[in-house]
Amino acid sequence: MRTWQVERRKRTRHLIVLGGLVFKAGIVDLTNDDRAIIYGAMLWIAAKLQSREGEHARDLWATKGKLAFAAEWHQDINSQ
Repeated sequence: MRTWQVERRKRTRHLIVLGGLVFKAGIVDLTNDDRAIIYGAMLWIAAKLQSREGEHARDLWATKGKLAFAAEWHQDINSQ
């Protein structure tokens, strides 16, 4: 396989994973799959991260995400 094909597949996989996170967070259902709302929210997140409060938001959101991943992992382990 050519290098550009490998890189394209990596990028595609990465984008699929990011889309999965949007779905997993419930954003698709909460917005009734309104892409303008989803895009607007992502623009708001980007602006927040670029503001003076960016580090605080990054820390807060990283902690919340890590806790959610850990809770999901524990739930998966316990359901087996």
